[in-house]
Amino acid sequence: MAQSVVEVMEDSKGKAHETLLANGVDLTSFVTHFEWDMAKYPAKQPLVSVVDTLAKQLAQIETDLKSRTAAYSVLKANLENLEKRSTGNLFTRTLSDIVSKEDFVLDSEYLITLLVIVPKSSFAQWQKTYESLSDMVVPRSTKLIAEDNEGGLFTVTLFRKVIEDFKVKAKENKFIVREFYYDEKEIKREREEMTRLLSDKKQQYPTSCVALKKGSATYRDHKVKVAPLGNPARPAAGQTDRDRESEGEGEGPLLRWLKVNFSEAFIAWIHIKALRVFVESVLRYGLPVNFQAVLLQPHKKSATKRLREVLNSVFRHLDEVAAASILDASVEIPGLQLSNQDYFPYVYFHIDLSLLD
Repeated sequence: MAQSVVEVMEDSKGKAHETLLANGVDLTSFVTHFEWDMAKYPAKQPLVSVVDTLAKQLAQIETDLKSRTAAYSVLKANLENLEKRSTGNLFTRTLSDIVSKEDFVLDSEYLITLLVIVPKSSFAQWQKTYESLSDMVVPRSTKLIAEDNEGGLFTVTLFRKVIEDFKVKAKENKFIVREFYYDEKEIKREREEMTRLLSDKKQQYPTSCVALKKGSATYRDHKVKVAPLGNPARPAAGQTDRDRESEGEGEGPLLRWLKVNFSEAFIAWIHIKALRVFVESVLRYGLPVNFQAVLLQPHKKSATKRLREVLNSVFRHLDEVAAASILDASVEIPGLQLSNQDYFPYVYFHIDLSLLD
């Protein structure tokens, strides 16, 4: 979902971090002030019911995400195709934004106006020879209506019965007749399609985005940050995510939906982390429940190894085999199929908040 936010924001990708909030605060603040949401996931329910509620919620978000991003991708691809046709060379680009009705002889039984692409170096040759390339070419009927780095687009009017002969003679002189017949309805349809696609895309994401709320909790840097789970000092979030979905003027519906449901998914994810800590701790240490869950945030990555050494030393007594296996990779832990590096004498789960790295 974070990557979808980046893709939708396009030119404002650098502000994506400011958009990825959980319950109105930045992700670190939410995690370090996490409290179990009793209203959404009643603790009195059996664990299997809580997990089922979480799974259904996330499955619905995933389904909606796939359908919404698929629709956006189709819209974006269609617009890119039209834009390519508008920015290519004279051989491939659309001409609907170049030509006008006045450039053509229309509704004539005998005459027709063709469009000819002439290399830039041959402009003078074209002006001298186009009238004699075939019989029945209308004198002084050519006009330059567009040019790019490679050549120019000229009109020429002639009798319908010499079209094929003119094309052959033109090709021999490296003048290419572009297959195009002026159709006002088709040109209008193409212009309207481009306008519609641009409008649809702009509605999905105009160029504004939301910054972090003032007063977001900040913390002084320490070598290791420790916060017991369930800290009552959690900052007031104000409105709920659903209330915030109706806000955000200038934002398209897809970006608003992504912001709200990223928050919902992230909150559910942290609840799942808390569930795993609880379940694993009961399985490890038995009942009655007697454990303390904390968050440890090393000040820098290089401190992680030292932190592991300290934790293994402090909690070695909880599982001597696991502690020994960390020092000796040849020691196997009976009944455990995980790699030794995934198992410690204490319960451990990683929370990676670098969702855009």
